[in-house]
Amino acid sequence: MRTSSNPIFKNLPRQQGGGYAGFGSAAAGAGQYAQYGQQPYGYEQQYQPSQTAPATRPMTIDDVVTKTGITLGVVTVAAILSYGLTSANHSLAPLFVVVGGLVGFVLVMIATFGRKQDNPAIVLSYAAAEGLFLGALSFMFTNVAFGGVGGSGLIAQAVLGTFGVFFGMLVVYKTGAIRVTPRFTRMMFGAMIGVLVLMLGNLIAALFTPGGFGLRSGGTISIIFSLVVIAIAAFSFLLDFDAADQLIRAQAPEKAAWGVALGLTVTLVWLYLEILRLLSYLQND
Repeated sequence: MRTSSNPIFKNLPRQQGGGYAGFGSAAAGAGQYAQYGQQPYGYEQQYQPSQTAPATRPMTIDDVVTKTGITLGVVTVAAILSYGLTSANHSLAPLFVVVGGLVGFVLVMIATFGRKQDNPAIVLSYAAAEGLFLGALSFMFTNVAFGGVGGSGLIAQAVLGTFGVFFGMLVVYKTGAIRVTPRFTRMMFGAMIGVLVLMLGNLIAALFTPGGFGLRSGGTISIIFSLVVIAIAAFSFLLDFDAADQLIRAQAPEKAAWGVALGLTVTLVWLYLEILRLLSYLQND
């Protein structure tokens, strides 16, 4: 059984059942899930149909697209508002970055470890907090007052690049050009752990040496590191598509689409930030 390296997808409910048209072909999305009632986290009690509650219909690709669109819409609106407010008052930028980032992180942890990925209130609250964070951080990346490169056009380039990569990887998954196998999943998981360790190591090193290992200083090493991180984020979409496809094929409940939307949004935000960072490096050069 394959699982996504995105931790948000790991605890989503699964149920044995018939298939629905998903993100890709059967070859790209084939796999088996354990019976819903055999999950060790109590999902059988949470979702088991009762005589008093109506049965939940299975999740479809339309549910995934709709919920993801709503989530990204909230992120976009909150980011635009955040950017506008920080443009009018520069002192709000650090506050929005810290508050939005911390709240978003806490909500993701609650959703992941509290197994509340399919709670729309948590997902949309995360989207609002992340929009607050992204708008302010994007302003800081492009405003010279914060050491940015200047020019809001960089944000448009990062957005276009992000969705370009997203749809490109969707085509790759749909055509089966790259198969999501257990070996591929292990390699991706290892790569993500390696990147995380390097980031933490660079942060610690920066406390003692200016620039740390040079992974975020804007030089050649920083550019190479950002390209590697962008590649890992891009390929992680394949794992996320596969996890979503498996949930659809296994007839997971409709509300599980909120968890898929949350997982895809987390990956999109990660990719956008890394592309924006890379563009700022290139602009400085």
